[in-house]
Amino acid sequence: MAVRVKGEFPLPNDTRGRMVEAAVTALRRNGVAGMSFTEILADSGAARGAIYHHFPGGKTQLVAEAAALNGGQVRALLEELPATDPRQVVEDFLTLVRPVVIESSAGCGCAVAAVAVAADELPHEASAAAFASWVDALTGRLATAGLPTEVARDLATTLITLLEGAHVLCRAAASIEPFDRVCRTAMALVPA
Repeated sequence: MAVRVKGEFPLPNDTRGRMVEAAVTALRRNGVAGMSFTEILADSGAARGAIYHHFPGGKTQLVAEAAALNGGQVRALLEELPATDPRQVVEDFLTLVRPVVIESSAGCGCAVAAVAVAADELPHEASAAAFASWVDALTGRLATAGLPTEVARDLATTLITLLEGAHVLCRAAASIEPFDRVCRTAMALVPA
């Protein structure tokens, strides 16, 4: 999911921040293997020397920071979901992620997932931490809305799995239809 949240995240006028944000976009478009420094420099407006100045760990560091940034952005949005009742949390979650899944049907994906499925030399800790934080945030909203914690955690895990699977199926189908079908099922999973 690509989103922008103000606050603890890099500001767009900061070179390093722009580079990390450009990396999020590149990961969504091309995955780790297809992401290039040339693309990051062009999209961020940074000078060539900025790469190793800001990211002495090279592509590995930049990719990990992009996954962490995007993970934090999504977590912040999930933490803001109203927790009126469990069904409403699920409806609001599906509404929140729908535009991103629509982008997937047009060829974009999830930056965090791109890091998770990349070659072994990349630090998967960043993607694992992001996904765990998303599950935690949704668990918190569902528990606040009245579900027992374990039930809330299971449902939250299912919703994040639904989101990531929808990225893949909708991209492959070039259609939002798989997401629409799974949304109906997701609503049926909410305990009464």
